[in-house]
Amino acid sequence: MQQDIRLAPAVAARLLGTAVVVLGVLAVVLFVGAWLLDVSAAVPVLVVAVLLFALGAAGLFLLTRAYVVRLTADGYRVRFVRGAGVTRARWVDVEDAVTTYVAEEPCVVLRLKDGGSTTIPVAFLAGDRERFVEVVHERLMRGRGLRRL
Repeated sequence: MQQDIRLAPAVAARLLGTAVVVLGVLAVVLFVGAWLLDVSAAVPVLVVAVLLFALGAAGLFLLTRAYVVRLTADGYRVRFVRGAGVTRARWVDVEDAVTTYVAEEPCVVLRLKDGGSTTIPVAFLAGDRERFVEVVHERLMRGRGLRRL
């Protein structure tokens, strides 16, 4: 069974806020360009309308479909985390999982047997962070064929 850990709403809002600023700058450039080139204002209005629709679709995707961590019976996959290290591995390849601080942010680090590691900042995750750590440990134990007593 697979379990997806979604992006925290605050992180999604920050990403969308950046996109809104970029869209605003692009709109100003389009309108100034249309004015300088003596092009109808309908062209930049149409482009901005399409970009606003795309922004809304991206926001909906980030809040409802996008996941940061996918946990399966066989392994895990991490997305949207810059500097995560190894972004996917099987549970049998994981040496251990530890909690630590990286740049003063709480993280879960999955250390691999080959020396690699995956760093997951828990501030990126929606939901209960302590429960996430418990679920990772449970998946790691099951992936190794062990059961909790």
